[in-house]
Amino acid sequence: MADVSTRLMNHSMARQLGQLMCDTTFDSLWLPAGEWTGRPPDNALRCRVGSGQATYHRFDPERRQHLITYGVRMIEAKQRPETAQGWLSSREILKRGYFDGQLSPLNLLAHTCCHEFAHLLQQSAGKRYRGSVHNRHFYRILDDLHRSGRAESVRRDLASRAAEQALPLSAATFTLEDPARTRAHWQVGEVVAFEAGKRVVQGRIRRVNRKTCTIEGTGLARGVRYRVPLQLLRKAG
Repeated sequence: MADVSTRLMNHSMARQLGQLMCDTTFDSLWLPAGEWTGRPPDNALRCRVGSGQATYHRFDPERRQHLITYGVRMIEAKQRPETAQGWLSSREILKRGYFDGQLSPLNLLAHTCCHEFAHLLQQSAGKRYRGSVHNRHFYRILDDLHRSGRAESVRRDLASRAAEQALPLSAATFTLEDPARTRAHWQVGEVVAFEAGKRVVQGRIRRVNRKTCTIEGTGLARGVRYRVPLQLLRKAG
């Protein structure tokens, strides 16, 4: 019972952090965007907190509305190195030197705001293509958000809002675990659970690969095989 209560509390806090990400995206990125691009936004923006881990930008051409969704389970995952490892935002910070190449919950969530807003600017510029989303145009925009200091403004704003509401958002840096050690956590035959879309799937490990595990579904997922990133697995039961 104690474990369940703790999880629910953390989930609630993650939702509140997600709302702060929405507010920060709107105030620190969307509202000033006209000054950067030389023209006021001709569309609308809606930010929301999703119930799963899916985090994305979409554009509705009929409504002429941008939608940015921050998944609550994404927010939970980026609080710890063992679950932050598989996210593109972690690799971008490390490989491209964003925020001096330092990983922390604060840096990861601030960068996530910038990442999704870069997709918005990419869409507005007509540089997002089918099968070519994280392309050179996207990274030119994202690099500029960091190089210009806008990403740092997002980071400061998000940290300030979290402090005002007494929400835990650590700026303490961490390092990612060696993938070899991550693989050692899992054994063939072990029963695990993971999230697939909006549902939780249970299964048994059939193979431990370099970065993923091959999972054979059980219960309602019986007969289906999945390839799941190591960091998204958890022990079932």
